[in-house]
Amino acid sequence: MAKQQRSGQGQYVRKETLLIVSLLCLAVGFFGGVVFTVFKSDSRAPATSAPAQMGTPAPAGSDRIAALKRQAEANPGNANAWTELGNAYFDSNQIQASINAYRKSLELDPNNPNVWTDMGVMYRRGGKPEEAIKAFDQAIAVNPKHEVSRMNKGIVLLHDLNDANGAIKAWEGLLAVNPIAMAPNGISIDQMVTQLKKQQAGQGSKSQ
Repeated sequence: MAKQQRSGQGQYVRKETLLIVSLLCLAVGFFGGVVFTVFKSDSRAPATSAPAQMGTPAPAGSDRIAALKRQAEANPGNANAWTELGNAYFDSNQIQASINAYRKSLELDPNNPNVWTDMGVMYRRGGKPEEAIKAFDQAIAVNPKHEVSRMNKGIVLLHDLNDANGAIKAWEGLLAVNPIAMAPNGISIDQMVTQLKKQQAGQGSKSQ
């Protein structure tokens, strides 16, 4: 069973374990040994008060994908059918196929921040961080309180685009939505922002 972590929005998000990156570029005393991952919004799980379960998603089998593809093609106007197909491709690491399915879903329902976020994760996995940022921005535009997209945006800006200031801004936006937001490793976003600002100030003083 897929392990999931519940976000502050009442939505479940599944930890995307294939996209782990280290924070070696940050102060060792604070971030040493820390690893990060971007998150997948999991709209398939109901928002309940049940305890979140932790784990990794089982790969989607080819038979399941084939069945979902038939359903989507038989119901081309059903956004959820394309979303489910995109999720199946996501689970089996078929990056472009997943993006294509999510795009068809978004053509029908462009106001789904979870699908925008999931597509952003796949763009990032496919080595296109700029496209990932665009997708996360779309999720935020649709729902400014969407915490997962804001968290993911900061991670991609920091690790893939080497934009610490952009990451600070993204995570400050997350803190405005949820002042007690936490990173997956249990460190508060507020602590991370504070440490990043200290590091940026230190680098600025050295360059003078």
